[in-house]
Amino acid sequence: MQEVYEFLKKCGTYYLATVDGDQARVRPFGTIDLFDGRLTIQTGKVKDVSKQMLQNPKVELCAFDGERWLRVAATAVEDGRIEAQEHMLAAYPSLQGMYKAGDGNTQIFALEQVTATFSSFTEALRTVTF
Repeated sequence: MQEVYEFLKKCGTYYLATVDGDQARVRPFGTIDLFDGRLTIQTGKVKDVSKQMLQNPKVELCAFDGERWLRVAATAVEDGRIEAQEHMLAAYPSLQGMYKAGDGNTQIFALEQVTATFSSFTEALRTVTF
């Protein structure tokens, strides 16, 4: 989990795929945190991505660091605790102009049942699960 976290943090931007009915949706994301022993991401409850993850929690993330890429398949589970929101916003102070812990919009999702695959053109695939 730590290696996946560090890779995503290093990349800064990763791409999150969700399902919207029968259509895949992909968008850039930038939040990744370790909270209470789980990887977490953040969004706003008013966004379509939130509604999509609540409807179908199966997600994938993909990131590229210039040499290797990482694909993460997971189940996104909402963590409604204020502490999770505070932890994320402390890690990303730039979000504090748009989000506040307990504002009714800030939303944290923990990634569970994770399969993370590291890939490159020069190395064998390596998969970790947690």
